[in-house]
Amino acid sequence: MKRRDLILVGALALGGCGRKKPAAGAALPAGSTVLALGDSITFGTGADSAAAYPAQLAMLTGWNVINAGVPGDTAALAAERVPALLAEHKPALVIVSAGGNDFLRRVPATETEAALRRAIAASRDTGAQVLLVAVPQPSIGAALGAGLSDHPLYVRLADELKLPLHANGWAKVLGDDKQRADQIHANAAGYRAFAEGLAATLRSTGHLQH
Repeated sequence: MKRRDLILVGALALGGCGRKKPAAGAALPAGSTVLALGDSITFGTGADSAAAYPAQLAMLTGWNVINAGVPGDTAALAAERVPALLAEHKPALVIVSAGGNDFLRRVPATETEAALRRAIAASRDTGAQVLLVAVPQPSIGAALGAGLSDHPLYVRLADELKLPLHANGWAKVLGDDKQRADQIHANAAGYRAFAEGLAATLRSTGHLQH
């Protein structure tokens, strides 16, 4: 084999090693309780309650999806609510989507990450599975119409804790004028699109079997 070909094969091998498959999860049957933890975009601000993503996800999956979104919550406030929510609902899966208000209020990323870790650890301690949802970070480029991108802490945290991650879901929806009610909230079409994308991720991880 020529040296040039060896270099190419080596580069392809390294590239393959760098790609990570999504963390696998156990399948949840219809009727399973799922807790959707978050802030206003989980609550469904910008649309009516039936259009919020947890309600849409319930229709797509057959699961009992609890909407635990509270407008204005930071990741720390959401994490504080987790123990009581776990005790009340005993979910099989917790979907964690928090941090947007932290970024808007310039909370240090280390504090946001620590709060997400608390919510994840508390959920796992009860035996619940956890799926992390990436949240976009504000940027000058986004303000100028260049699109949104996920804050890097989510992929780092998912990789470290071996969590399935739903990436680019909110970034795609909130970066589309047709799917937004305002600059930071989706409309009914956006929440439906987010739920459909999330369901696709849940199929890829094995949580959803249909």
